[in-house]
Amino acid sequence: MFRPKRLYAITLKEFIQIYRDPRSLAMVILLPVLLIVLFGYAVTFDIKHVPMAVFDQDRTQRSRDFIQLFANSRYFSVHSYRDNYPEIIGDMDAGRIKFGLVIPARFSRALSAGQAVPVQVLLDGSDPNTANIVLSYVNGITEIFNGTIRRDKIPVTARVRVWFNEEMESKNSIVPGLIAVIMTVIGALLTSLTVAREWERGTMEGLISTPVKKLELILGKLIPYFVLGMVDMFIAVASSRLIFDVPLRGSFAVLVFISGIFMIGSIAFGFFLSVIAKNQHMANQLAIFTTFLPAFLLSGFLFPIMNMPALLQIITHVIPARHFVAALRAIYLKGLGLDLLWMQTVILAIIGLVGIAAAYMKFKKFLE
Repeated sequence: MFRPKRLYAITLKEFIQIYRDPRSLAMVILLPVLLIVLFGYAVTFDIKHVPMAVFDQDRTQRSRDFIQLFANSRYFSVHSYRDNYPEIIGDMDAGRIKFGLVIPARFSRALSAGQAVPVQVLLDGSDPNTANIVLSYVNGITEIFNGTIRRDKIPVTARVRVWFNEEMESKNSIVPGLIAVIMTVIGALLTSLTVAREWERGTMEGLISTPVKKLELILGKLIPYFVLGMVDMFIAVASSRLIFDVPLRGSFAVLVFISGIFMIGSIAFGFFLSVIAKNQHMANQLAIFTTFLPAFLLSGFLFPIMNMPALLQIITHVIPARHFVAALRAIYLKGLGLDLLWMQTVILAIIGLVGIAAAYMKFKKFLE
């Protein structure tokens, strides 16, 4: 018969065990803030103040106006003005610039005659992602310049309005996704050590010889990590707001509800890994390969799922972090509620139930 008093005793024992383990305690308290700060500052796809060199062979007011558009933008910073190609190449070889702009001598005359005039753009392609982004910035500024000199001849102009992330700051997308990674680490990695640690220390025999029931033992092991995972979620949400000023446009209650469902699935799967591993090293390795790495690489947290091969895109559907990251970004940036996030919620709930069922069936309260 299920008895809350025994459940309380097992839960209290697990809390005390976590308190006495400084590594687990440090991971629970420091990891969320550390990851938020590191990823928030270090991982960004925003490229600003790209150093550039200019070789202006025209030296007219129009060529200076064109250069000024680059200088006034937040994306470029004019590092130097050069008088020949070798100097620009030298800057690029030395890594002083990422982009060289060469304006031909007939630039102004050609524009006055209504002719197209090519300007040369030299890009450092050693970093293809940066080069592509810089190229898009260059094209954008060139279009702006074209608009200023051919305003009456352009039949269609695009008035772009970005929704949900108006300033297109990557931190607004990365930081909410990071909450999923943090909760995966706390939920799966730490929980994967619970039963394995008991076996290694030889205390599991004592536990299974007590009258405590299997369900009481499982819940008693999982409840502390669920509480700690939710505490870490609160820390991560507070850090994202206070340190990076990431807006939370949706309901905080919806955020907590979906986070709780995700956390239940994470700790249940971590417990399942702990049962089948029987030692902490193997449990830790299994947790890293089956939870942390998929959450990091295949959840859409850093890399767009649509760019992945078709097979990997299919596999991502069984990764809980994929659905949680999508829900987090929708809550944070779009302000969506459960009426539009019911699909992600149901999938996370189903994955959680499967994890609980697997852990319950696999755990045996007797010696094999």
